[in-house]
Amino acid sequence: MGPLVRIEPKGYLYVKVKPSDCLEILETSILNDDCVERIIYQKGGEMHKHQESIPFYKLQKRVVLENCGRIDATSIGEYLAVDGYSALEQALFDMNPEEVLNEVEISNLRGRGGGGFPAARKWSQVKRQKVEKKCVVCNGDEGDPGAFMDRSVMESDPHRMLEGMMLAAYACGADEGYIYVRAEYPLAVKRLSIAIDQAKELGLLGDNILGSHFSFDIKISRGAGAFVCGEGSALTASIEGKRGMPRVKPPRTVEQGLYGRPTVLNNVETFANVPGIIANGGQWFRSIGPENSPGTKAFALTGNIMNTGLIEVPMGTTLREIIFDIGGGMRGGSEFKAVQIGGPSSGCLTKEHLDLPLDFDSLKKVGAMIGSGGLVVMDENTCMVEVARFFMSFTQNESCGKCVPCREGTKRMLEILERIVAGNGESGDIDLLLELSETISATALCGLGKTAASPVLSTLKYFRDEYEAHINEKCCPTKNCKKLRKIYIDAKLCKGCSKCARNCPVNAISGKIKEPFIIDSSKCIKCGACLEACAFKAVKED
Repeated sequence: MGPLVRIEPKGYLYVKVKPSDCLEILETSILNDDCVERIIYQKGGEMHKHQESIPFYKLQKRVVLENCGRIDATSIGEYLAVDGYSALEQALFDMNPEEVLNEVEISNLRGRGGGGFPAARKWSQVKRQKVEKKCVVCNGDEGDPGAFMDRSVMESDPHRMLEGMMLAAYACGADEGYIYVRAEYPLAVKRLSIAIDQAKELGLLGDNILGSHFSFDIKISRGAGAFVCGEGSALTASIEGKRGMPRVKPPRTVEQGLYGRPTVLNNVETFANVPGIIANGGQWFRSIGPENSPGTKAFALTGNIMNTGLIEVPMGTTLREIIFDIGGGMRGGSEFKAVQIGGPSSGCLTKEHLDLPLDFDSLKKVGAMIGSGGLVVMDENTCMVEVARFFMSFTQNESCGKCVPCREGTKRMLEILERIVAGNGESGDIDLLLELSETISATALCGLGKTAASPVLSTLKYFRDEYEAHINEKCCPTKNCKKLRKIYIDAKLCKGCSKCARNCPVNAISGKIKEPFIIDSSKCIKCGACLEACAFKAVKED
């Protein structure tokens, strides 16, 4: 629906706005306080003037994203106007570090980066370390395909994340913070830099913040786009200027992290939850969602679905509610097949999981994980073997190469999957994929390697018949795998016009005018040009 324009204070929301619409918006909405109806959201003949009435937004609960699109991300004044930094003020003057930590513990906030580790437990472990120097690090790397939740927070509400980092630092006794942002997020880096400078200017960062005894500073470190640097020890190594590679544990990051100091490491969304917890109390946060996975979760909803975009819903919301209520159902009336959740480190969910509550524990039971929050929805026309190949290709390319199971094992798995989608699959391939998956998961050094086989294992579990069709019948049931396409000419329908032959890029079609033409399968590259060219529907695909 973007670009979106929101008019305040009326709250009108315009969709698919073009530069040519701006003058009319100015004259109608700003000068005359009226609505430009032709560019408001409409569905089923009903017009939705305000964002809050649109089903996509109405069914969400925005906590972390509440300010995104509502305030100027480059203005600390606008953040202060919506009670920004009030939680920090409350913590510094009305609470001691133990009380801040206690509220986070009451909230049962779990890390939103994928693992779901309790934030208070991690902070407590750092607080207990008897050393002078401690660090707080924010993971803004977000390398999963199709994920952009952290990016939206950093670009649209950077001060909220900074405030969360400050509260974490106050609670555990840290005086130095780092934000690790992928270099592919230049706008996020720019706005974080502006936010840090503004906070320093107002005495919200630096020495003796707001006249208190608490001092804290934040620096930005740019990553080079390596997926493996989402892992804690690889991330801290990258900040230190070393090659981003995981190390053997223990010691863990909470004991020896950045520069060998005890380090609190959480992702953007985790820190962005903290100001609300301190301002409203841990019980408030715990009242949202299920007991063991409270709060909300931001998801990047994409794929074969009507409404794509960034959403935030209470933990425990079902897949059915997200896909069919918020997402508006499948695009083009197609049938839902599966959703890849949590990126390349997780598995896929199918029709039988539509009513499964999306929370850390429920997903773990079915061999999946929330991950950073990517949700790629797939319809009946999606080849699940190709999906597994795509994610394995991504993981293999992103392997740091430090340990043999991940470096060599994922390469072997990718080779097998590429053979299968190319029509060269062999009878023992499925068993070999399963054996490799088990070995890699059990012996890889870090989380990337241990979960690399998840997309393959889940697609094999729920769509084994597709693998078998590729291997045994040399066909792709969804007709997506190009090299398994079987294209032929129906002699009864062919008029001998030669148009197919003239459009074939490899001269694989021959024949005489006004007589049926034939396709040489040994030359055919399955590009489909002949299918598009034939006006008599004589060229067919089996």
